[in-house]
Amino acid sequence: MIRPTLQFLSPETVSRVVEEAIELLQDPGVRVHSQRALRLLGDHGAQVDLEAKVARIPADLVHRALETAPKSFYLYDFEGRPAVHYGGDNVHFDPGSAAIEILDHGAVTSRTPVTADFVRYIKLADSLLPMDGVSTALVCADVPEEIADLYRLYLVLLYTGKPVITGAFGVETWHVMKDLLVAVAGSEEALAEKPTAVFDVCPSPPLLWSEITCENLMDCARYRIPAELVSMPLAGATGPATLLGSVVQHAAENLSGVVIHQFTNPGAPIVWGGSPAAFDMRTGTTPMGAVETMMIDCAYAQVGKHLGLPTHAYLGMSDAKIVDAQCGFESGIGAVLGALAGINMISGPGMLDFESCFSLEKLVIDAEIVGMAKRLVAGVAERGIPLAVDLIRQVGHAGNFLANPHTRRWYREELFIPSEVMDRDFRRNWEAKGSKDVVRRAHERAEALIAAYEPRELPPEVVSELAAITLRAAQAAGMDRLPQRATSSEQRATSNQQPATSNQQRGARDER
Repeated sequence: MIRPTLQFLSPETVSRVVEEAIELLQDPGVRVHSQRALRLLGDHGAQVDLEAKVARIPADLVHRALETAPKSFYLYDFEGRPAVHYGGDNVHFDPGSAAIEILDHGAVTSRTPVTADFVRYIKLADSLLPMDGVSTALVCADVPEEIADLYRLYLVLLYTGKPVITGAFGVETWHVMKDLLVAVAGSEEALAEKPTAVFDVCPSPPLLWSEITCENLMDCARYRIPAELVSMPLAGATGPATLLGSVVQHAAENLSGVVIHQFTNPGAPIVWGGSPAAFDMRTGTTPMGAVETMMIDCAYAQVGKHLGLPTHAYLGMSDAKIVDAQCGFESGIGAVLGALAGINMISGPGMLDFESCFSLEKLVIDAEIVGMAKRLVAGVAERGIPLAVDLIRQVGHAGNFLANPHTRRWYREELFIPSEVMDRDFRRNWEAKGSKDVVRRAHERAEALIAAYEPRELPPEVVSELAAITLRAAQAAGMDRLPQRATSSEQRATSNQQPATSNQQRGARDER
């Protein structure tokens, strides 16, 4: 079987991208706002200007870091089973993050999400089989922004059994999030041996590491919790207008992260990821559904594979404001291109409006897209030799393959069978069922899955420890008690609680 693949760059171009990225790390170098990281780089041979906070990283440091970075690793589910393989051309999907708005079914205006929304989301995401992992997808507005990152991880750990894609908004909160993961794993050693989460860490374009993200990156390495580099050049704004130019900048930013990470703890797992975008000069927006954004993603993933690193991208999302035709075709194109590029983890299902808004109905529809994308890259298999001549002779001119055992044997393996969200019925039957469009069918499936959700069985002492860790952080932020994890009816009553602050919004975008 030939696996269908997609490549945008020639081997010569990939090599040139890497060469130019390494040149940039030497001149002008990388600005680093972490004294710990600057000292680390200086100790290993980089030329460091402490006053300017600039490190010039020589090529040999880059090559040494790449030699120790793992070529692949697994994320485990909470039963201890390998669930996501970062490496090779294995393709997995998780919902996008981190939304500061949520779109209710039938609404055209989004609102700020609260705890009840997050609980409904995580029940749904955990129930959708095509989603290989879950993300801390929503930023809850009913907790202080100081704990918004750790609080959403706390909620995830109460409900899901799947691996988690997350990220911290602060230096100290990262350690609380690590403690939450350790509480479930049993020990720091157990978490390092079988990691259940990966942390997004985002350099700032161009060629800059904030103190928060750099410290998070080094802490991930120290505890051997996988780190996912998320470089975000905006082509024509904070990066070159040419697609290849932005790929070069992306490579330089990610390579600087690999160096800092690997010299903190050689061999710790790290992912070559990102969330770059084209820049729309007409509106000043960053369209994640633009085909150029998708092309940059697929091209940088090809560079990461050339370097032998696991890969990640934000794809399968839309800039539409509601779940409509634009939403469908942008999401579908991105998911398919990412799968054909062999990107190990594709984050994006459920996301609207430039990564700022989440829709449960979109997540359900996207799960169908993901199923089709996975079937596509599974390729066309030979089920025997001869391929079909004996079978066709056996059936003959009557053409009744439905009754043949061969059809029963291979039908489900050959075809992706969608849920009832996808309409493949006759028009008369569609009309008899109420003439529902795909969004309505997705809404009904979302409600059914949430209602049927079976709570995850966690030992009571683990639940108590998770709550205690989170409550201590909440109390330090001035909150006496944690919000109730409300039912859907209670959710509607709390939907107008305090909005996310501008700082919280910026943190959600920059730190995931």
